[in-house]
Amino acid sequence: MEKSAMPVSGSNPAVQNPVSLQALQAFDQKDRKADKAKKRLFIGLVMGTNGMAIFFLFLVWGMSTFDLANIHPLGPILLGLVIGCIIVLVGLASLSLVLSIWFGKTLPFFSRMRGLTVKLFLPFMILLGQAIGISKNKVRSSFVEVNNELVLKTAGRYKPEEMLLLMPHCLQRSKCKLRLTYSIHNCKRCGKCPISDLIALSERYSVFLAIATGGTIARRIVIQRMPKMIVAVACERDMAGGIQDTYPLPVYGVLNTRPHGPCLDTQVAIESVEQALRRFMQPRYYPENLHQDQDAYDKETAKVRENLVETGQAVVGAA
Repeated sequence: MEKSAMPVSGSNPAVQNPVSLQALQAFDQKDRKADKAKKRLFIGLVMGTNGMAIFFLFLVWGMSTFDLANIHPLGPILLGLVIGCIIVLVGLASLSLVLSIWFGKTLPFFSRMRGLTVKLFLPFMILLGQAIGISKNKVRSSFVEVNNELVLKTAGRYKPEEMLLLMPHCLQRSKCKLRLTYSIHNCKRCGKCPISDLIALSERYSVFLAIATGGTIARRIVIQRMPKMIVAVACERDMAGGIQDTYPLPVYGVLNTRPHGPCLDTQVAIESVEQALRRFMQPRYYPENLHQDQDAYDKETAKVRENLVETGQAVVGAA
């Protein structure tokens, strides 16, 4: 019988008490319908970037036609065929991304293409957004929301050892002198930053918790742990980059808040992290279910022992 990790008290009540079923269902419903405005924004930027790419390719073909015709009569035709193939690929790439967002799942044929499309298109989408007055963070935030919706609809349920909690070092109090990057157990759990609550959450659900100082360290942690599901906390920029780097590994992103500015004493809603953990964890590994299993096991064992004692007494009496 598997044992559950003992709950560790933290300053946040969400860590001490499991999230209710109603809260979990509300969380699931809220994210399954991801912010429609952000979804429309992302699709609009994808289509806008696609249109700009096709226009640019046609422009290249049109400007090169005359010069190529002077070199060889077939030059413009060959260039047109090449550019036509590129346009078809760009169109398919955009279509794969839009269909994935629209239907909430990755179609088999477009599985690999979706990851490549995001890597290629996102930088241009950010530039297009800035050109029409949309901030970088707003574009990245829309990408994270759309990613979360896709992950909610496509990812399964996992065992605790198959999951990873990945946190940024900026959650640690800036005045703290302890180094937590290589071992979170160095934390003294003073409660002055979210780290103590996250450690308690990690121990309660038996999920490995890691703190990364940057993208390189985060990638190394992922390679070493080889999880099947990641629940990550970061800012819009780091989250968008991390999701791209780990594709097709599912990453559910919880954005941090920055009351003191970027990369300094950031905060995160512990309840949101716990809700994400429970959403992707197999329910039989919930702490309360493990305790119930243990209680049932103990009762069954006691019953078997009683039966053995009674049987032994009957045998002795017969003798």
